[in-house]
Formats: sequence, structure tokens, C-alpha cells
Amino acid sequence: MIDAVRRVRVAPEVRQYCVELVGATRRLPDVRLGASPRATLQLVRAARAQAALAGRGFVVPDDVQAVAVPVLAHRLLLTPDALAARRPAVDIVRSLLGRHPVPAPRGG
Repeated sequence: MIDAVRRVRVAPEVRQYCVELVGATRRLPDVRLGASPRATLQLVRAARAQAALAGRGFVVPDDVQAVAVPVLAHRLLLTPDALAARRPAVDIVRSLLGRHPVPAPRGG
């Protein structure tokens, strides 16, 4: 299974999308400490596994979105205000996904 997941292709645009999502976690007002660069590697790895489970040999942005919450939410350290307001990291990541532009498909 590990080899099958490693063979799943990730387009540069999708890789950049992952980098931008993880980077955006470090700029959110409710987040004191965002996801690390290593979280990007795990996000790509999980998206590859998601694509493989769907029977595809390539990752699409929907794969990234499907795994972003479980991959990223537990890596965020929230601000005291966010904690006091009981804003869960899961909701913060979901909100980020809703606001962040998805890469356009290649081709014409």
C-alpha cells in the first residue's frame, strides 16, 4: 500500500495549494502557532492516500480538502481568545478551506 500511495502523482499546482494552505494557518488571527512546514509533507501524503483509495493515480484539490482538517487541526496552537470563545481548530481549518482559492485545472 505504501508503494501504491507513493506512485500517486501530485501536480505542481496541487503541491503549491498544500504549501499555501499550511502557510495560511500561520497567518490566522485565532492561531498562535500554525502548522509547520512538515505538516505540508503530511498533507500531501494523506492526499495521495485519499486519491489512491478513490482509485486514482493523481491527486485533485478535493483530496487535499478531504484530509486537511484531520491533518492540520491538531497541529494548531490557538490563541487564548480563540480558546476562551471555544472556537475549535477543526472549525478554523474548515473556514480556511472555504476562503482559500482552489487551484484551477490544467489544460484548456
